[in-house]
Amino acid sequence: MGKLTVLALRAVLVVVLAGTVFVQASMVWALATDPEDGSLPLTPLRVITILGMVSVQVALVCVLRLVTMVRRGTVFSHAAFRYVDVMIGAIVASALVWFAVTVLNAPGQRDDPGVTVIMGGVGVAILGVALIVLVLRMLLAQAVARDAEAAQMQAELDEVI
Repeated sequence: MGKLTVLALRAVLVVVLAGTVFVQASMVWALATDPEDGSLPLTPLRVITILGMVSVQVALVCVLRLVTMVRRGTVFSHAAFRYVDVMIGAIVASALVWFAVTVLNAPGQRDDPGVTVIMGGVGVAILGVALIVLVLRMLLAQAVARDAEAAQMQAELDEVI
């Protein structure tokens, strides 16, 4: 991966991370200062937003760590599994948070249940992303195994020569 690509990806991830921190801080501020007027369940939605931002932040930090490992050439190691596993957990947590938003929003959509169905579909799509990352984890496991096997064969070849 080129240096410019890594730098651009890091810049994007840092901007998104800063954005999530800003949204989180705004929700905490709103929880502390803005009372509910009764039209929407604002407090649960604000708490869910804060939790959702935490799950996004965890995933972003894991991606940043993996990008660092790619730059150093150490991504094909057992240390990468920890970050991938945490990322899968964060994506699943994001899906659960989204389903909670869907449940809170559903009573207001009695006249148009299609919105709730679409929101449920988005939650399923988020779970699909977790499954894609799980498949990529399996590919990483195969690559690590092949790398270890190649290193062992190289060591045996070096002994023979």
